Amino acid sequence: MAAFFELEQGGQSIPVALAHCHASREPGFQASMESLLQASDFAALAGKTVLVKPNLLKAEALACTDPWLVASLCRCLLDLGCKVTVADSPGFGTLAGVAAKIGLEQALAPLGLRPVPMGSALWKDVEIQGARVKIPISRTAFDCETIVSVPKVKAHSQMRLTLAVKNCYGCVPGLHKAFLHARFGKHRACFAELIVALYQLLPPVVAVVDGIVAMHVTGPGSGQPYPLGLVAACSNAPLLDEELLCLLGCTVEEIPLALALRRAGVYGSGKSCVQASYPLAQPTEWRVEDFQVPEILLTTSFAPHRLLRSLWRRLWAQRPFFCK
Repeated sequence: MAAFFELEQGGQSIPVALAHCHASREPGFQASMESLLQASDFAALAGKTVLVKPNLLKAEALACTDPWLVASLCRCLLDLGCKVTVADSPGFGTLAGVAAKIGLEQALAPLGLRPVPMGSALWKDVEIQGARVKIPISRTAFDCETIVSVPKVKAHSQMRLTLAVKNCYGCVPGLHKAFLHARFGKHRACFAELIVALYQLLPPVVAVVDGIVAMHVTGPGSGQPYPLGLVAACSNAPLLDEELLCLLGCTVEEIPLALALRRAGVYGSGKSCVQASYPLAQPTEWRVEDFQVPEILLTTSFAPHRLLRSLWRRLWAQRPFFCK
């Protein structure tokens, strides 16, 4: 599908809103979020059905999007008259367990919202490395008009860095993610193409990125905290990702997914098709010299015994439901 503002913005510059932030519960954070979204033209979302898609990898705060940032964003969207759903498909554990442990359930409760797991899959035809394959994407993603990808800035052992576009992989529900890893994870370029194909099938994706306390050295689940002190927003997820990887001292050539986006000609990737403007802070205000990403990238795949173990853990975690 076309990028959300592609027809409207054409060859014009797209605002990339950057803001300094050291804690999501500090006084004035809600006002900062409102300014950030206003500067990013998020008013165009008014009245729309919106899926807020945080990164809820596992029940550890450093591995997940800041819950109070998610709640602040949802409050802004509700004020715009949006119908908001918050959903993800955790890599480890259940959505309810992860949300309760990191405080997301508590943060959303005053808004009358609660996070839900991604729904059942719709199978879509895509082309990967010249071959036609079917990939499963949650119906939850297609029930909305716009997706707000809300990733945490994290190093990644397979993709080197995970930001707004990579976060969309969570629109693959449940164990389907593990099966796709088993099929495509041994080949990094192939897996990057898979994520690009998935992104292009989704409804328009905008982004709000949590870089308050990032994860570096390794990731996406077991890295080290890095106090980046940044929150960012943009109506174009690939553009925001490229701006942030430059801010972090990375190049497009180092990031497999960024390269795959450019090769596919995805709108927003590559400086030739679109330019960024900075209505708030400038990228040069962040002096990032020691953010570490993996030098040697690993392949990620799931052997049959690991798939069976993951299935058993999920069924065990959901045993209260089955025992009702």
